Amino acid sequence: MKVDILAFAAHPDDIELSASGTIMHHISLGKTVAIVDLTQGELGSRGTIKTRYSEAAEASTIMGISARNNLKLADGFFEQNEQTLRLIIEQIRCFQPEIVLANAIEDRHPDHAKASKLVSEACFLAGLRKIETSYNGATQEPHRPKVVYHYIQDHFIKPDFVVDVTPFLDRKIEAIKAYKTQFFDPNSLEPATPISGEEFFDFIKGRMLQFGRSIGVKYAEGFTIERPIGVKNLDDLV
Repeated sequence: MKVDILAFAAHPDDIELSASGTIMHHISLGKTVAIVDLTQGELGSRGTIKTRYSEAAEASTIMGISARNNLKLADGFFEQNEQTLRLIIEQIRCFQPEIVLANAIEDRHPDHAKASKLVSEACFLAGLRKIETSYNGATQEPHRPKVVYHYIQDHFIKPDFVVDVTPFLDRKIEAIKAYKTQFFDPNSLEPATPISGEEFFDFIKGRMLQFGRSIGVKYAEGFTIERPIGVKNLDDLV
């Protein structure tokens, strides 16, 4: 399946928290989007692998994405090596995206920066013909995405560009809340975490308000780039 945008996440819920508004916006424009989670989030303090899969499935339905895969790398312990790079290369060549979204280049959770670098390198290597891969028994052709954009997560990073997602705020919050075990539940008996308090949603909305204010809209999501963005017309920059 070829998609327009392929979004990678170190953990299920990374995308929903940081880039789901952008994804839903582009789906509304007719673009196709798939998600690849690197790990099952098994080291999370709340919930289980089983609940993460069911929650991710619900969130995927809310967002309207075309496909979602999980590479089952070791949460907290995956490394940048040939094995993990090849797994990601296979996904890039399978979905053949023009645009890749990846984790923040630096963040509170060390997996985020690791995943950011891993995906970025795999995007380059996926275009090399002498790296041979196969998927479901079929030999894959080389494919290098045109661009890699990194979404901004817990730590504040000055964005290189922001996307107006104002119409999709409510659905974004709905997609996040699909991860019922991870976020605020007054009846939960599981341990408190930095993201399980009710005020965490104030943080999410506040960050989006901050990014939105910078371009004169209410809510936006921010991204950083790896290379300059090229335009054919200055009117494309608003």
